[in-house]
Amino acid sequence: MTLSEFSAEWHDESDRILVHTSGSTGTPKPLWVEKRRMETSARMTCDFLGLREGDTALLCMPLDFIAGKMMAVRAWVRGLRLTAVEPSSHPLCEFIGKEDGFDFVAMVPYQVACSLQVEEEREQLRRIRHLIIGGGAVDEALERELRSFPNAVWSTYGMTETLSHVALRRLSGTEASDWYTPMEGVSVSLGDEECLRIDAPALCGEVLQTNDIATLHPDGRRFRILGRRDNVICSGGIKIQIEEVERLLRPHLNTPYLITRARESRLGETVVLLTESHDLALVESVCERVLPKYWKPRYFITVDEIPLTATGKPDRNGAEKLASQSVL
Repeated sequence: MTLSEFSAEWHDESDRILVHTSGSTGTPKPLWVEKRRMETSARMTCDFLGLREGDTALLCMPLDFIAGKMMAVRAWVRGLRLTAVEPSSHPLCEFIGKEDGFDFVAMVPYQVACSLQVEEEREQLRRIRHLIIGGGAVDEALERELRSFPNAVWSTYGMTETLSHVALRRLSGTEASDWYTPMEGVSVSLGDEECLRIDAPALCGEVLQTNDIATLHPDGRRFRILGRRDNVICSGGIKIQIEEVERLLRPHLNTPYLITRARESRLGETVVLLTESHDLALVESVCERVLPKYWKPRYFITVDEIPLTATGKPDRNGAEKLASQSVL
């Protein structure tokens, strides 16, 4: 979808827009959302970040998903000067040499990581006054790279059902934090199995029970995400959080990898590691060295490409299918 096509849809007579969930843990689902709630979400983000009419913004994410749509809506609602480029892994490349940076840009972690590899693009990143990163987890290595940035870099938390993000945490400077702060009008609590519940009446007509295992700050407002409930492997009665295994391996594996599961008659489920590396002996030795005994993968499988969704998130269902086919 182009910006002009979305603009026509936004300004038509309908009071709703059709969007689709990302599909990171299942098939993407259609969802009708009200334009008035999208406008409210846009104002909440602009107010949180202190964005004003006339500020510059860059749209470099696909308009097929809520993240891209909301960047356009924020610009229209707040009167931002919006520049749109074709979504790519290097969205800042055509702005190299320009002294003025953008006031507001949203990217996925992969775009940020790729931009950091090119010195001129890295300088453009550093000039962005507010850079928000969403659509996937920001790993520890990327956080370390961004910690010294002079301007505000944020990790966002949200989903299609909440019309993009409802909370942000600072990654750069002395205000960097492990805790997400909900935007005005949003409150959180813990529900079933310590999973986060989101109450955002201006954005969603009901309290959302997520599958994200979380912990609340003593202030009762901020929160941290530990992993997804549906990303828990139960192997021989031991519960293993997939994201925690991936986090421990991240500093030691340079080739793309993903932790998933496969059915196993004796243990119920077993840990499987998918990797693009062909040196499985090296990968296995790293796991032996850095993982707790019961977290070590039983199977190591080389794949051509780690399965990802259209928005660049790990395709957990696709990974399980690959693992099941290979283990069988």
